[in-house]
Amino acid sequence: MRERLFGFPNPVNETSARLVAAGVVLQGVAYLVFQQWWLLVPLAYGFLARVLSGPRFSPLGQFVTRVVTPKLRVQHTFVAGPPKRFAQGVGLVFSGGALAAVAFGAGTVALVLIAGLVVAATLESVFAFCLGCTMFSLLMRVGVVPESVCLECSDISRRLAAATS
Repeated sequence: MRERLFGFPNPVNETSARLVAAGVVLQGVAYLVFQQWWLLVPLAYGFLARVLSGPRFSPLGQFVTRVVTPKLRVQHTFVAGPPKRFAQGVGLVFSGGALAAVAFGAGTVALVLIAGLVVAATLESVFAFCLGCTMFSLLMRVGVVPESVCLECSDISRRLAAATS
C-alpha cells in the first residue's frame, strides 16, 4: 500500500513531463515578476508531491495527466521514471532553497535559484532536454547512482535500438 501511495511512475509519459515543466516555468516566472514569497509555496509543494508520488498529490500533475495530456492527439513517448524523479528532487532543492532564502531575508538568492529553475524547466518543456536527467546519467556513469536504480538507463544498447526503430 505504501509503495503504491508513494511510488513514482515508471515509465513516465514524456508529454506530461514537458507540460508539467511548462507549468513550472509559468509559476517560476510569476515569482520572478511579482516577487511574492507565497508564490514559492505551491511551487515547492508541487515538487515535493511529485518526488514522493509522481502526479498523485500534485495539483499541476493531476491537471496535466488527467485533463491536458489525454486531449492531445500526439504520439506519446515514454521514458524511464528514475531520472525524472531525480529531476523533481533537484527542482525541490531549488524551490525549497528559494523559499528558505526568502524566509532568511536573502531575496536575491531566491531570485537566482528560481531563475535557474526556470531555465531548466524551459529546456525540458520546449526542447525535451531534462537537465536533471542528464545529471542523473552522469551520476550513474561515475558510480554514485547504482545501475540497479535504473536498468533501462544503464543499458545503452536498448536505448539505441529504441531510438532507431
